[in-house]
Amino acid sequence: MESPHEPLVGLPNITDLTKQHIDIGFLDQHLRTKQHLFVESTQLLLSQSLTQQCSHLQSYLLNRITKRTVSWISRSFKSNSSFHHLTLSLQNLSLLTSPHGVGSKRFRLVLSDELPRWAKELNRLESIRTYLEIAVQLEALVGDVEDAALFVMACHTGNMFSSNLSISSVSDDNTRKHGKLLQAIKAMNDIEQVLVTIVKFHPQWQCLLRSVDVRVDKILAALRPQVFADHRALLVSLGWPPKLLKSENGSKQITGVPNPLVLMQENKRRNYSQSFIALCALQHLQDKREERHLNSNLIKRENQNLRLWAIGELVSPIASRMEYHFGKWIEQPEYIFALAYKVTQDFITGVDDVLQPLIDKARLISCSAKETWAFAMVQMLSGFLEKKVFSSLAQEYNVKHLKPDVLSSWLHLVDLIIAFDKKMQSLVNLDTCLLAESGNFEGPSRGMSVLTIFCDRPNWLKIWAKLEFKNAWAKLNTELKEEKAWMLSSKCKSGIDTDLEHLLSTIEDHKAPPIAELFLKIIWEMIERCQTMPSILLRAQFIRSAAGRFIWYFFKILLLRFKSTELSPHNSDDGTIVRACGLINAARYIWIKLQEWSDAVDFLEMKIAENDSSKKIHDNTMDNDCFFAEEVRSLSEMETNWLVEIIAVILRQFEILSWKYIQNNDNFEEDQDYTNILVSREAIDLAVSNDFVEALDALKSWLCIVKINLNRKDFLDLWRSIAEGLDHYIPSSILTNEIRFPKIGINQFDADMQALIFIFKPFCARPHAFFPCINDILKLLKLKRGGANHIQARITIQ
Repeated sequence: MESPHEPLVGLPNITDLTKQHIDIGFLDQHLRTKQHLFVESTQLLLSQSLTQQCSHLQSYLLNRITKRTVSWISRSFKSNSSFHHLTLSLQNLSLLTSPHGVGSKRFRLVLSDELPRWAKELNRLESIRTYLEIAVQLEALVGDVEDAALFVMACHTGNMFSSNLSISSVSDDNTRKHGKLLQAIKAMNDIEQVLVTIVKFHPQWQCLLRSVDVRVDKILAALRPQVFADHRALLVSLGWPPKLLKSENGSKQITGVPNPLVLMQENKRRNYSQSFIALCALQHLQDKREERHLNSNLIKRENQNLRLWAIGELVSPIASRMEYHFGKWIEQPEYIFALAYKVTQDFITGVDDVLQPLIDKARLISCSAKETWAFAMVQMLSGFLEKKVFSSLAQEYNVKHLKPDVLSSWLHLVDLIIAFDKKMQSLVNLDTCLLAESGNFEGPSRGMSVLTIFCDRPNWLKIWAKLEFKNAWAKLNTELKEEKAWMLSSKCKSGIDTDLEHLLSTIEDHKAPPIAELFLKIIWEMIERCQTMPSILLRAQFIRSAAGRFIWYFFKILLLRFKSTELSPHNSDDGTIVRACGLINAARYIWIKLQEWSDAVDFLEMKIAENDSSKKIHDNTMDNDCFFAEEVRSLSEMETNWLVEIIAVILRQFEILSWKYIQNNDNFEEDQDYTNILVSREAIDLAVSNDFVEALDALKSWLCIVKINLNRKDFLDLWRSIAEGLDHYIPSSILTNEIRFPKIGINQFDADMQALIFIFKPFCARPHAFFPCINDILKLLKLKRGGANHIQARITIQ
């Protein structure tokens, strides 16, 4: 750039410079006088100009050199790529043309034979190396387990809790033994992890699995009894089990029982905690081993969360003392349940306070001390009832003259079991704010039921279902004979309100007789009695055998009762149609309720369990997601058939009463007599034919009776079906008889049809819409001659 004040001094040409000196002429040209030299020395104009021009030249040269360098590098990369492609092409050409290249037999032999053989050999060597590493690892772990187990077995802990030994020595020995036991359990857990890996990734190593399992099983077979014996000895030293004290007034009720777990001293509490944790760890190891065996055999494992060995050891000794009292009260089982609940209640707080921290320390996930304690007590009671009570009742059931006694004893015992299960559920859920009265036994607590007795005894379950059926039938049979039970309740609503059909839920809404409500109540009581049974499939089987069988028997009663109504077009008794409507209402109300029950989660689970158990379904068209699908379908068929039968009777009676009207052509002649009865002069100005009045009056009477006694949904279907039948019957009869209508006859027919349609006016706003055929005939009859000729011509052309 040039200065705006002074022109830049031009540099000399490069050819004017030499290697030895600077051009003197250039200097003389700009420094002629001393004055110029003085100015230059003070203002440095020449030096500044030269410095600026040198800077511009340097920038210019650097820019040019950079561009040239980038261009050269780009060309170098392209050349390198071209040479690389050329080299690959030459190598490929060499392989293709060489006698040992890709196309040669030798190369194909290497690819097809030698390489797979080498790969297979490498895999074999790698497998052997892995096998040896795992075998050595397992050998070391099993050796550690055997050493630790020998140390534990060598300690005679049975004498460690005697009073002759000092507290310090006992504590030291117990600590060393506990440490070795935990070391052995940890080593076995490590072994189990390795074995799980083998099962998952190397299932072919069955010999290694079996050999390790055999050695570990031998260790466990010797170690487990020793651990249990030590734990039991410790419990004895703690004063467990406590004595059950009778009340002083001589009754058979049991007073409060002291809890030795709460009264433990510090050293004994420490020993018990170590023993408890060891038992939990040993059980956890056993569960893992069982789970591995079940998974390898593709067997589904049942839920075992509520079983804990350490708590089972608490229940086992106290159960022997309780069973002593149970044996005296076999004839009074309510005392048995009272004692079981009392002991459970007295100890549950102490068990929760003392054992729950130990369970948490043992890292047992989703394990509750309260639930496990209650579950163990329930299992103890179930075992006693199974051996001492239900077994004898089942034998007595086979004796004919003892069956009535078995019925009352069995059902009374089941009542006590159901009440006991609810109380135990309430006791366990007391701190979790769950309502026991709700009857919900979800989660692991569902297995806490004495009804587990029937899970392993399907023959007892069948006996129970039969007895429940007989008891339910006895309740219902007394009401079946009462005619009031079949009569429509006075609370039932009359009329039609199609806008509220989706709100129909009560027996009054459906106009069902009281017998239907009683029947459903008995059914639901039977269903609720098995709700605490742990097995979903067995609950479904019980409901099928008891409640399901009871439902089908009641269906037979409905069928027989409807047949006895003797509906006939010649029978003018209003009571017949009323009884028929009551049966239809009962069928519909029961159908609605069974459908509602089937939509509940419990019934969906039972249906899924039935499907999973490969139960045969006799009808593929049945809704497999509905538990009561077959019953609902049968009820729907009964309801539809009975409704069709009523419709057929009404139409047949109308046909009989209107036969003279249809067959008599004189009704539409010019000299028709108009002295007949008038029908609703406010709506119809013309008189109705004499022969048609009786049919209309009977139809109106039947519809009024049915409207009062039939439920809204079925009555809606009924009057629409009757209207459709009449709309088909009258036009077809007129066409069949070839009736000719003069002008007055057309008006008379119009008046008669308007009277017929007007009967349906209370049921809808536009009844004419349900008589399309009659409306079309009236339109044709009222056509003028020109219009009729035009229609006839169009028909002829077509």
